[in-house]
Amino acid sequence: MKKIDYAVLLSLGALWGGSFLFMRMGAGAFGALPLAGLRAIGAALCFLPLLASRTRLAEWRAHWRPIAVVGLTNSALPFVLFTFATRSLPAGLASIIDGMTPMFAALIGWLWLGQRLDAWRSAGLAIGFAGVVWLAEGSLALGPGAGMALLACVAATVLYGYAVHYTHLRLAGVTPLVVTVGSHMVAALLLLPTTLLAWPAQVPPLQAWLAAAGLAVLCTALAYVLFFWVLARVGAVRIMVIPYLIPAFGVLWGALLLGEPVSTRMLGGCAVILLGTALTTGLVRGRRTTPPLAAGEA
Repeated sequence: MKKIDYAVLLSLGALWGGSFLFMRMGAGAFGALPLAGLRAIGAALCFLPLLASRTRLAEWRAHWRPIAVVGLTNSALPFVLFTFATRSLPAGLASIIDGMTPMFAALIGWLWLGQRLDAWRSAGLAIGFAGVVWLAEGSLALGPGAGMALLACVAATVLYGYAVHYTHLRLAGVTPLVVTVGSHMVAALLLLPTTLLAWPAQVPPLQAWLAAAGLAVLCTALAYVLFFWVLARVGAVRIMVIPYLIPAFGVLWGALLLGEPVSTRMLGGCAVILLGTALTTGLVRGRRTTPPLAAGEA
């Protein structure tokens, strides 16, 4: 790996970790549905020129049904769930839960596809879930809506884990860029009606609009372009470092830019979840045992 590869991997962790910062900044003014819709619509508009070729359009037409499923499970629903959660949870805490995506991918692979779970992977799942329970207990002090917000984060992460396997099963031969662009276009179409119906009566402030633009352009469109570029250079094994960078940057941005407190429980829960994820994916033994997270994002 060259220096530029390390720089791009760090940038992706910073961008996807920053998505929780932007959701936290904009969710209160826009609401969960409009902000999620603006993110999907803005990203789709940025992606649209990338689909403007006969070959890519032909792939889209041939595989639009499974691509639509990916759009629902990997973009539309997780966008709404995470945006809803950040109205009540600190950005750092929400990003920590997002770090569980590889764990849920392993669990779903076992339940759905019969993939083997050895003792180390099983221990990793148990440790990771223990970290979530620990964080959940502490989040109750954040207010009455914190429990539902935490469940929303977990549900979004489960959807990411499902989308990983569904993409590999149904779209393995399709160009990843076509899947990404097509799925975000589907997400934009799905969220457009709810975005209009739930539009806030009061005009959101400039800060909220900047947060929405950051989500769409930086954390979605730009991040995916960088992702596929560095994936082609370093491979799927090294790209697995990104899920471990997202919580670190999520907590960092929340603390530096929003003044969120970083408690011992949060840091401990983050460490426990990342340890569980490392065991589940085989990272601590120097090998990867789950599919690459090409379908998942923050």
